[in-house]
Amino acid sequence: MDQKLIEFNKSLKRKDVPELRVGDIIRVHKKIKEGEKERVQVFKGLIISIKGRQSSSPMITVRRESDGIGVEITFPLYLKSIEKIDLLRHSKVRRSKLYYMRQRSGKLAKMKAQDLTEEELEENGMIDKDNSKGKAKTGNEKDRKKIKKVEIKKEERKVKEDVEEEKESK
Repeated sequence: MDQKLIEFNKSLKRKDVPELRVGDIIRVHKKIKEGEKERVQVFKGLIISIKGRQSSSPMITVRRESDGIGVEITFPLYLKSIEKIDLLRHSKVRRSKLYYMRQRSGKLAKMKAQDLTEEELEENGMIDKDNSKGKAKTGNEKDRKKIKKVEIKKEERKVKEDVEEEKESK
C-alpha cells in the first residue's frame, strides 16, 4: 500500500519548482475558482518552514504581514492548483524553522538578504538572456523610477544639443 502511495506522489512531482530553502522570499501563484470564474492569486512571503522535504509530498509554510497582521499559508509543493513559484531572494538564516518570526514585525522582521546567483536568476526568468550584460529585468519600484528619470534627462539633453546645433548652423 505504501509503495503505491509513493509511486502516485512521485507521478505528481513537478519539475518547474525551484530549489527552495528556509529564509527564501517567494511569490506563489495559485489558481482560485470562484463560481464559474477562475483567477490567479499571488501570495508573496517568507518561507518559515519546510516539512517532509525527503517525502514524496513536501509542504512549505509561507508567512507575510498584511496591515500589521501575520498571515501564514501552508502549501503542498506539488499541488495542481499552484501555477508557479517565483524565487525572489535568499535570506541568511541559521535555523531550519523560523517560527520566531511570528513574534517579530516591522524592522525587527528584516533579514539579511543574499543575492541570487546568475544561474538562479536565469532559471527563474529574471535575467534577460538576450541582454549581453545580463541585467536583471525586475527590480523594486524605486530603482525603476530612478532609471526612468535618468533616461528622460538624457533625452532632454539630446534635444537641447540638437537645438543648439541648429542655432549654430544658422
